[in-house]
Amino acid sequence: MMPRFVVTGTDTGIGKTLFSAALTDALSGFYWKPVQSGLQEETDSECVQRLGRVSSGRILPEAYRLATPASPHLSARLDGVEIDPERLVPPMVPGPLVIEGAGGLLVPLTERVVFADIFARWQLPVILCARTTLGTINHTLLSLEAVRSRRIPVLGIVFVGEENTETQRIIVQMGKTPSLGRLPMLAGVTPDALRQAFRENFDIERLQEGLR
Repeated sequence: MMPRFVVTGTDTGIGKTLFSAALTDALSGFYWKPVQSGLQEETDSECVQRLGRVSSGRILPEAYRLATPASPHLSARLDGVEIDPERLVPPMVPGPLVIEGAGGLLVPLTERVVFADIFARWQLPVILCARTTLGTINHTLLSLEAVRSRRIPVLGIVFVGEENTETQRIIVQMGKTPSLGRLPMLAGVTPDALRQAFRENFDIERLQEGLR
């Protein structure tokens, strides 16, 4: 079976889509966003396709496309849609699969189900994206507790932002989770710049080994 894994984050807007684009590119893999909330601007799938130079055939259609940029449970309600968590099943593809969640682990899909509950059912390894700025220690350690309380396998943490040595060190130590690397802030986010930043800061062979 080809490797499949989940990219999630401690919050929304922290760079997990950029990392997903770079990782999908590096793995020559497939990308799937199960639930997209917000369609007026570029969607996460469109962003990954553009910045990761991922062909349209390797961008899998979302299970739910919701118009309002809000928590999926609210966006679905406003759209008159009922999300069925049982429909969210990782597709089988002939290559590595990068699955990106929405927002953080405890973002609600319905009135009773959060994303972490879905990840627990899948039992796929999770990559947790975290900021390096103030407040990230609390958010990251709480996210790791949410993952472990549901017995979800964790591959490691990806830091996003300027280097913060002490913050990164204490998160790794107290969270008992390895750092997979850090994606720096990019002055201009282009496909070339993103690919170069990933190659300079991540060991793709190590990541592939961890996914097997």
